Amino acid sequence: MRLFRRSGTADRTAPERTATADSAAVAPAGAVNGYQVLETVTALPISTWRYLWEPEQVRHIGPMAQDWHAAFDFHHENTRVIPLVDANGIALVCIQALNRRIDELTTEVNRLRGLTQHREPNR
Repeated sequence: MRLFRRSGTADRTAPERTATADSAAVAPAGAVNGYQVLETVTALPISTWRYLWEPEQVRHIGPMAQDWHAAFDFHHENTRVIPLVDANGIALVCIQALNRRIDELTTEVNRLRGLTQHREPNR
């Protein structure tokens, strides 16, 4: 991912690189459904690619910015880049959703094991 200011030039100090989310600097916009975000990420096309100016052997991995913005309509003006603050947030939400799902499945497996351990053998 390469970050650009509105002028189109690369800038390593762009706000997206710092991922500022200080509670005094942001306005909360609402809750997030981690399972819905996870489903969206699961459907997101992911590929390997390289920037046109990089040598042939270089590879990056990730979605195309246009696919990202179609999946997550955050209303950014520049749909040719993926802001790192959003990518990090999406990754963290997915990790949380996966962890909840693992907990749910672990509980279900333990419940089923308990049922089979207490069952009398058929004669």
